[in-house]
Amino acid sequence: MKIEPVIKGQVAKTCHPIGCQKAVEDQIAYVRKAKQIKEGPKKVLVLGSSSGFGLASRISLAFGGARADTIGVAFERGPSETGVGTAGWYNSIYFREAAEKEGLIAKNFIGDAFSPAMRQGVVDYIKTEFGGSVDLVVYSLATGIRPDPQTGERIRSSLKTIGEPLTGYTVNLEEDRLQESVLDAATEQEVADTVRVMGGEDWAEWIEFLSGEGVLAHGCQTVAYSYIGSEITHKIYHEGTLGRAKVHLHGTADVLDAKLKEIGGQAHVAVCKALVTKASVFIPAFSPYILALFRVMKELGLHEGCIEQMQRLFADRLYNGEELVPVDEQRLIRIDDWELRDDVQEKVQVILKELDQNNFQSVSDYEGYKKDFLALNGFGLDGVDYEKEVYVDDLSIKMP
Repeated sequence: MKIEPVIKGQVAKTCHPIGCQKAVEDQIAYVRKAKQIKEGPKKVLVLGSSSGFGLASRISLAFGGARADTIGVAFERGPSETGVGTAGWYNSIYFREAAEKEGLIAKNFIGDAFSPAMRQGVVDYIKTEFGGSVDLVVYSLATGIRPDPQTGERIRSSLKTIGEPLTGYTVNLEEDRLQESVLDAATEQEVADTVRVMGGEDWAEWIEFLSGEGVLAHGCQTVAYSYIGSEITHKIYHEGTLGRAKVHLHGTADVLDAKLKEIGGQAHVAVCKALVTKASVFIPAFSPYILALFRVMKELGLHEGCIEQMQRLFADRLYNGEELVPVDEQRLIRIDDWELRDDVQEKVQVILKELDQNNFQSVSDYEGYKKDFLALNGFGLDGVDYEKEVYVDDLSIKMP
């Protein structure tokens, strides 16, 4: 079958397996040539490993200097009679194949990272086949729903403001247009639920479980990913339900850091730049900022994607050969530093004042935004013959 991109609103309904393979190969090629990680971890667990920052973390740690063996946990879907499956399924397969060619271990667990059975399965594997311990845990899970660990009830997050509603533009990728959207104000329950889903509770439970099972190596580090943004986006993000969840995440890092100090380890949150990910495209009224930001940072030679961000995080910050990890006054690792430069934000403000539904494609980097979105699903990559037939039956035997 010939596979073409199908988009409904902000959701990609198809992916291209060969394009996913090329995307993984391109990221590997980048980190091989980039500044290398020094004295990096050797046994790594990545929670949320199949796309975005999680996949980029895994690629960086395996091929960017550390030569780490990795375990990846992700919830993905393989090919079936109803479709070709998800991009993350193929990303996991092709990462594993590339890593194993280098003599590295690359174990994939495909399933619910929130389930007790998954946690136990990961620990059993670490004890029996992975050397007994891990020295880095990357937490990169992004989901809108999480089961309550006590009752099993599904808790749902909300992308809303706190206080007053906010009206703004959102990109409709299906129709290549900006549409006006309203960010409603959250109830107290919606705020609390969003914190439980997208805050640090699950991260802490994973670390507690791994610690209790004795599989955290001496000196083990853990890192989770966050976003703060500039004053331009504070009403949308930092001062909304997402921002409240991230505050909880940041506080969780301090709690975990105190715990890990008992074994000579550390816990950090890395604050990343605004990017096109499967999660970020759903944030109402946020996309105009990214459209303007991409144009400005590309013009200034400062633009980074997920893989550039993660290689810089590990090579320059967490594993740079220095004793101390560089952090801000809140103990956050800031790899959003280029985004927040004064000259960048000033130029973004100018574009946003001009941008509207009629001119957004010409005054911003909409082309780059959509290209990044398509690339998340294996489309639009150089060197891939998208006219060539893909035989899904051949792909279905390649289990992650």
